[in-house]
Amino acid sequence: MEKLGLTRSDFEVFKVEGFADRMTMILEQVRPKLVKLGEHLARELSGKLDLEVFAHIAKHARRTVNPPPETWCAFGPSPKGYKRYGYLALCLSAAGAHARMVVKTEAERRVQIAQLLKQRGAELAHAFSGTPLARYDQWDFRSLPRPAIADQRFWHEVAALVGKKTGVLDVGFGWTVRQAIGLDRAELLDAFRELKPLYELCRVA
Repeated sequence: MEKLGLTRSDFEVFKVEGFADRMTMILEQVRPKLVKLGEHLARELSGKLDLEVFAHIAKHARRTVNPPPETWCAFGPSPKGYKRYGYLALCLSAAGAHARMVVKTEAERRVQIAQLLKQRGAELAHAFSGTPLARYDQWDFRSLPRPAIADQRFWHEVAALVGKKTGVLDVGFGWTVRQAIGLDRAELLDAFRELKPLYELCRVA
C-alpha cells in the first residue's frame, strides 16, 4: 500500500514560533498534503469501511494569536462541515501522526452521545477487545498520550467527560514522527477501522 508521503519537515512546522510564521508553513507545506490525502482517504473510507464520509481540512479560522499545535483532515458525514458531528480525523503535530475519533463541545446531540457511551460501555469494550486507546482530551501536544485498555471503565469515564458542559470525545491511535514518516494508508485505514464502532455510535445518537 502507498505511503502517506509525510516527511520530518512536516512535523517540524509545529515547532516554528509565532502565529503568522507557523500558519504560513502549515498552509504552504502541510495543508496541500492533507488535501491530497483527504481526497484519497475519503474514497477509501467510504468504500472499505462502508461509510459515506467527506474530507474537510482544518482552517484554524478562530485563531489569531496562538499558533495551532496541530492540524488535521476530518472525515465526517456531511459535505458542508464536520464540527456539528462526530468525525474521524488524521491529525499531524510535533509529536507525530494520529488517527482519532472526535466529538467537539459544539457538536449536536453531544449529550445523547454521552448517554449512549455509558449505556453501551460493555458493547464498546467488547468491540475493541482490549485494544489500547489513547485519550487526547488532556493532551499536551509534546509527546504521544499513553494508551489505556478500552474496557467498560474506560468508556464510562469518557462518557462522563463528554456529558459535561464543555466536554469532548477525543480518542485514537498515534505514531511517533519516525513511525509516521513510514506510515502507509493500509495501516492508517486499519486504525480508522478500529474506530468505526465508535463513529457509528455517534452517528446513531
